[in-house]
Amino acid sequence: MIGKQDRSQRTLFIPGSLEQLVPDDHVLKRVDKVLDLTWLRDEVRECYDETNGRPSIDPEAAVRLMLAGFFQGIVHDRKLMREAEVNLAIRWFAGYELLEKLPDHSSLTRIRQRWGAERFRRIFGKTVEACVKAGLVDGETIHADATLIRADVSWKSLTTKHVDEVLEANSPEDDPEGSGGGGPKPGRPRKHPEIPKKRSTTDPDCTMSTSNRQERLQPSYKQHTTVDDKAGVVVDVELTTGEVSEGKRLPEVIERAESVTGKHVACVTGDGGYAQPANYRLCEDRGTAAVIPPQLRAGRAKRVPSQRFRYDAKHDLVRCPMRRVLRPSYRAPNGWIYKARSADCSKCVHRAGCVTRGAKARTLLIIDDYGPLLRAKRQWVRRDEQARRLYRRHRWQVEGKHGEAKTQHGLRRAVRRGLWNVAIQAYLTASVMNLKVLAGLLPLLSWLQALWGKRCDLAETSGSIPRGVFQNRPLIADDLDAAA
Repeated sequence: MIGKQDRSQRTLFIPGSLEQLVPDDHVLKRVDKVLDLTWLRDEVRECYDETNGRPSIDPEAAVRLMLAGFFQGIVHDRKLMREAEVNLAIRWFAGYELLEKLPDHSSLTRIRQRWGAERFRRIFGKTVEACVKAGLVDGETIHADATLIRADVSWKSLTTKHVDEVLEANSPEDDPEGSGGGGPKPGRPRKHPEIPKKRSTTDPDCTMSTSNRQERLQPSYKQHTTVDDKAGVVVDVELTTGEVSEGKRLPEVIERAESVTGKHVACVTGDGGYAQPANYRLCEDRGTAAVIPPQLRAGRAKRVPSQRFRYDAKHDLVRCPMRRVLRPSYRAPNGWIYKARSADCSKCVHRAGCVTRGAKARTLLIIDDYGPLLRAKRQWVRRDEQARRLYRRHRWQVEGKHGEAKTQHGLRRAVRRGLWNVAIQAYLTASVMNLKVLAGLLPLLSWLQALWGKRCDLAETSGSIPRGVFQNRPLIADDLDAAA
């Protein structure tokens, strides 16, 4: 028999509370048990006047509204408040009653402007501290990577007018005495005219960049992310313009990770963007293993490649394939130029394929920290299974976090403009992902309590947790080495 639902009657009174209408396995209900924002009121107290004005929105309620939106991939305030009107879980999570009026979407914008990005970074830091306290962060092995975030600007807003004005204002005619304002740079003249960089008039903080040479430049920001290896907790997030090289940020990445965890970083992994000689030198000096693949030369060499030359750091010289000696000649911006004797190259049988036309002898650039780079290349070629395993984990740990943030939490494109505004979006996204990892521990702790009949701390019991417990929770469980 076909059933029929009577929709003519409406219940006037609903017994109970909103909490009873939210399922126990709902993500917001699980996160509510691990989220602590009691400290937030004292943190933002100085942003408000205690004697004048109307009462503001509760700071904790405002942050809970923002987090609830990011959990569901809702990053726009207007859409979030429309969803909160009909979503009982969001109302309950933020502390609003069923018939209570919700704040206007513009109030969340004013709160971000009033608090600033640093306070939202503090919220993210609190989630990291909670994960450290729960034993989810080891601190010895970290994965570093960067990803581009498309800026919230249109292609029509890009212009070169500002750059043209700067070039015209600093032209050589305005600097007759050669003070260096806009004169030509020393060195070889440019073969092609310099292409002026484009800037956005609506968001001047973003810059043109790309992660693939085969793709065109786009106005972007860059997020530098550090993930702990044990459970995939995001321990550090930094937002910069798209032009900033991630390789130059590695020293700060390691220092911030150590300050959060309080432990020495024994191993750091990264992709080819971090393969810089200075980074290899840094890791050697501080006793940190660098699982970073050295970059290979692209294209076909027109002359005898530099790999055929041997560098002798002890005697500070270079030997060519014919055993001739190249000695340091003069200093370059990023290293030393080594030059062979003209008499040696004039009699060499490989001169035609080694020395450029018009030159008398072969020259070779030995960049700074060339020794650590050579050792890193040898280690990468001879890497063991442990290093291979760590680099595989790097791909799905930190790169997987970037994919999760973009596909599930709306970080593929910035929703607001300005570096500080996009930084707030990155901090809230990282906070949500850490809370998801932390909330996933609750079923485990309940299982441990039922098994042993006592309260168990993950930091003390992680060595005896069966691996099968985490088969359905890849976010937190793949690296808990346990006895079955």
